[in-house]
Amino acid sequence: MAMSNPITRLAARYGDATAPLAGYAVLAGAFNLGLIGYLAARRHRLPTRIGVEDVVLLGVATHRLGRLIARDKVTRFIRAPFTHYDGPGDAPGEVEETPRGEGLQKAVGELVTCPTCIGLWVGAGLTGVYVASPPLARAIAAVFTVDAVASALNLAWPAVAKQASELSEDESAGASAPVAIG
Repeated sequence: MAMSNPITRLAARYGDATAPLAGYAVLAGAFNLGLIGYLAARRHRLPTRIGVEDVVLLGVATHRLGRLIARDKVTRFIRAPFTHYDGPGDAPGEVEETPRGEGLQKAVGELVTCPTCIGLWVGAGLTGVYVASPPLARAIAAVFTVDAVASALNLAWPAVAKQASELSEDESAGASAPVAIG
């Protein structure tokens, strides 16, 4: 009777034998050790508080940068060693990809194709920059926040233009129609 390793047995009991649990553990360990190590090294220079305006700025930047890393066409080179291209994405400039491989390769593929998952890493990085230099973090975050606003406007623009065109057509049709009195 062949002995399987504990991670394989755990994955089978978990209900998803293909889940790269060991890879997830490596990533979680690296993230937590890195974050704790960085904060411990800076413990005497940590800000006493982070203002709500900075949290919003960093949060919007984290959202945009996470999406940029996980979905954008031009960042495929980051994901390519860990993913398989499936085709264009739902949003302009985005692609759909599937994590590939096994173990750590698959775990990293899942991390870099999930905007929410990679967002935690991005947020920790931006916060780390903020701890070291709030003005630098604000400048970096401002670039991605401005891009997030512009991206939202670009996505909303076709709907706004269509509605404006329909209103204009309705007004033109109403001006030439006879008005009934009484």
